[in-house]
Amino acid sequence: METAEFIETLDREGRLLAAAAAAAAEAGTDAKVPTCPQWQVRDLLRHMGTVHRWAAAFVAEGHTAHRPVGGLPDLDGAELMDWFREGHRYLVGILSSAAPDVECWQFLPAPSPLVFWARRQAHETAVHRVDAESARGGAPSAIDPAFALDGIDELLCGFHARPRSRVRSGEPRLLRVRATDENGGAWTVRLSAEPPVTERDGPADADCEVSGPAAQLYLALWNRRPFPQVTGDTSVAALWSGKSAV
Repeated sequence: METAEFIETLDREGRLLAAAAAAAAEAGTDAKVPTCPQWQVRDLLRHMGTVHRWAAAFVAEGHTAHRPVGGLPDLDGAELMDWFREGHRYLVGILSSAAPDVECWQFLPAPSPLVFWARRQAHETAVHRVDAESARGGAPSAIDPAFALDGIDELLCGFHARPRSRVRSGEPRLLRVRATDENGGAWTVRLSAEPPVTERDGPADADCEVSGPAAQLYLALWNRRPFPQVTGDTSVAALWSGKSAV
């Protein structure tokens, strides 16, 4: 996907998140978020508003080293909703106007820092939009299959390639992830006592395969939905679900 597509998706997902959170918050911002049981709607909005501002600062101010995420605001109700929307608009504006060769810190491989931040924030916002919609209730908004495939790749080849991944197995295991869409993809994840190693289109002979439409797999790998289909040793899929929280 191109940078502009990620920014467009970020814009859309943030608006959907705000709308779902506002609907859920009609019963109060202490409404529960079923997909994140430890959170209430206010926690979700505070988290996302803070992350959006944190991400925007790297691009806007050119920080070339890691800076910690700031503290959460002591806001609630309509004031909190307005604060979230303001931060989301600010991030979209910063990314839209940034020079393609902007230099700043990034924490996953990407062609450029701008691509990294546009991609990362689009996926961060999409997953948490699903959380907001779970608090609101009703059918969730659709996720584009191409975007979902990109998100699966980012999660497997980016997040869980890092030393901090907790998905470890004392016995070497192979997990196959396969999207069944017309233009789907497949990944083979090698699990061991070391960080997972993912190979795109790797060997199909695995201990366990999780498969289904890309959008459903995307949410399942982020622990927002059950896996659509699991074949082989189900304990391998359970290992992922139990250890993969980022």
